[in-house]
Amino acid sequence: MSEISIEEGGFLLINKPYQWTSFDVVKKLRNISRIKKIGHAGTLDPLATGLLIVCYGKYTKKIDYLQAKEKQYTGTFELGATTESFDLEQEVITGFPLDHITPELVEKAVSGFRGDIRQLPPQHSAIRVNGKRAYEHARKGEEVELKYRDAHIAKYAVDLSHLPTVGFDIICSKGTYIRSLARDLGVTLESAAYMSSLVRTRIGEYSVLNACQMEEIKTQEDFFKFAQQLEN
Repeated sequence: MSEISIEEGGFLLINKPYQWTSFDVVKKLRNISRIKKIGHAGTLDPLATGLLIVCYGKYTKKIDYLQAKEKQYTGTFELGATTESFDLEQEVITGFPLDHITPELVEKAVSGFRGDIRQLPPQHSAIRVNGKRAYEHARKGEEVELKYRDAHIAKYAVDLSHLPTVGFDIICSKGTYIRSLARDLGVTLESAAYMSSLVRTRIGEYSVLNACQMEEIKTQEDFFKFAQQLEN
């Protein structure tokens, strides 16, 4: 592969594996491609899967542009229980009331989270506080002060056919925390909730259906085979 191709840069659509961090993907691709300048356009939690856009070379300057695009997620929330991280990273705490929860009550609660909202990020998030990620403080039992953030939920559809499991399909703005939506849904229902699965299916016009699997990229040649550039 020529130096010009490396210099021009590009991006890859990756289907992030379960239990990999977003940085794990970047580190692996950096080693395979032998390109130092690589970054991703939007973190996915280790227990989430789905679309991760990885930029290299001059395209790392386009990370903010790609990261600003709307996102689409599917997954499941579990009602009547929670965890400290609001996903399965921490131990599940059960025993919250469920008997009063009906499909109608859930749909009414969900309707309050469509459109412009404000949400508090989870303590177990990648936000930097005092030079460290918030989750680094949380794992040490330290609670840090986080500020509410604006978000926009363009779509929040739910499948209520298997309560207390709630299936969801969400289209949202940059910086939306799906785990916070789980927590806030539980609170609104006077119960509790956590996110039990999450897949990022889309970033802007890019779909996970067009993403490659990490096991498909074994060599530098594979890396460049899947690389692409923005259309003018």
